[in-house]
Amino acid sequence: MTTDEVMEAPSRSAASLLQVLWLASPALPVGGFSYSEGLESAVDAGLVHDEASAAAWLTDQLHLGLARSDLAVVAQAIPAWRANDLARITVLNQWVLQTRETQEFRLQTEQMGRSLLEWARQLGDLSNGVSEQLQAAQLTPPTYPVACACAAASAQASVRDSMVGYAFGWAENMVQAAIKSVPLGQSAGQRMLARLAQQIPDAVDHAQALPDDARQAFTPLLAILSARHETQYSRLFRS
Repeated sequence: MTTDEVMEAPSRSAASLLQVLWLASPALPVGGFSYSEGLESAVDAGLVHDEASAAAWLTDQLHLGLARSDLAVVAQAIPAWRANDLARITVLNQWVLQTRETQEFRLQTEQMGRSLLEWARQLGDLSNGVSEQLQAAQLTPPTYPVACACAAASAQASVRDSMVGYAFGWAENMVQAAIKSVPLGQSAGQRMLARLAQQIPDAVDHAQALPDDARQAFTPLLAILSARHETQYSRLFRS
């Protein structure tokens, strides 16, 4: 290895980390802040009513929902994008669409996927080819985990680091949803985020180890609450 290559390695590592942080940021214009993923309905039903119950709810959702479905899709989609395996990408995207348990959840993943594609289009050459890859795949429409995996694949970060970023971005949005809907204070939100951050590595390891036939989207109570939320009288969030 030459001296120049040794000096360039930390720069590549920093660039990859920044890409992961960028995709995990709540400022990413995909609308994640506008969804509670059934949490607002759980508050309305009295199932979530304080910091402890909100933290327990989100921890369960991380392990029983996200890790077994969308996070597992991201784990498979990143290497598929890097290999330009569009057939595999299409299968994963269809799985996400077919396993949304309510109309709200399906509309969420479709809207966020389209928004990420538009974000990549607006970046142009700065998107590292993400826009071109997504358009070439002809996904109708691209779901959020598959689209986000495409953006992550363009970086040089490991699949695991990209998954950690994806999960942390989800956690930040969900904690903010809890703060607004319970409601809770910012300090409570930070404690909840700290608890979720401790759980994310295990959730990522679980998701990364799942084969296709073990991936699942089966959260009956969450589906019932999401269906109720569609006609909830007063609400802050789109789901």
